[in-house]
Amino acid sequence: MQQIPVSLLTLVAGILVTLLSIWVGQHHSFLLPIQASEQAPLVDGFFSIMVGIATALFLVVEGTIAIFLWKFRHRPGDDTDGTYIEGSFPLEVFWTAIPTIIVIVLGIYSVDVYTQMGGLKANPDVSNVSNSSGSAIAATLDNGTLDNNQTHSENIALANSSDIGIQGSPKIQSKPADVVVDVTGMQYAWIFNYPQSGITSGELHVPVGSKVKLNIAATDVIHSFWVPQFRLKQDAIPGTSAELGFVATKTGEYPIVCTELCGGYHGSMRSRVIVHTPQDYENWLESSIASNTPESEELAFQGS
Repeated sequence: MQQIPVSLLTLVAGILVTLLSIWVGQHHSFLLPIQASEQAPLVDGFFSIMVGIATALFLVVEGTIAIFLWKFRHRPGDDTDGTYIEGSFPLEVFWTAIPTIIVIVLGIYSVDVYTQMGGLKANPDVSNVSNSSGSAIAATLDNGTLDNNQTHSENIALANSSDIGIQGSPKIQSKPADVVVDVTGMQYAWIFNYPQSGITSGELHVPVGSKVKLNIAATDVIHSFWVPQFRLKQDAIPGTSAELGFVATKTGEYPIVCTELCGGYHGSMRSRVIVHTPQDYENWLESSIASNTPESEELAFQGS
């Protein structure tokens, strides 16, 4: 019986591994939460590539181990020594070069994805600076690294001059933000202030399809603002401002998680972002503004 050439078997195995890896890389949606922002597909695309490569490496390495375990297993009555193998310089070069190439390609691709998300920006977005925007951040800076004699406007300018953070996809970077929110992290809560309307909330409310700009800072220790469904994460650092720009693409309620160990109750530092339809967002704004007016507070006090 004529034996099948090893080169042909290797070719067939390579084709099967490639096809299976591509399939796994494109069918892993059950591993991730739903996509709810413009940046989410970019991150998931990069994740698909990594899953495909990881699947191929797993099949090659584990498959080789399984084949060698079977081929070179101990046979009954065979007490001879195994074949002496000194090594293979071409093989050493091969299995060093392949991972190196993979890491370099993934590194270049990750920078491209981060740039498309708005992480590498040439011109910081300062079109939305106002007398109230960034007030929470400016207060933090004023209590930390800034001289108390500096003016409030100088503090705001410094708070909004940071290049840290993700500005949003290139197609929205040149547009003014529809919603600006000052986000303050503290042990163990997130505070959301809407300088355009004077609303302060323990939850983040945004309209679907609108550009949102978050000015993120912390008052005590380092926190990290993460919304899994948005595929966005940004550290909140005391004395430093950061921004996070995004467009929500799906209505719903999504968890906000602190992913930086910030103390004994770090696990309870959670909130949620509620993505409204434009009309529902306007209704929320009106009801929140009405509930914060002096008249409503006076009526509530009289009613109690």
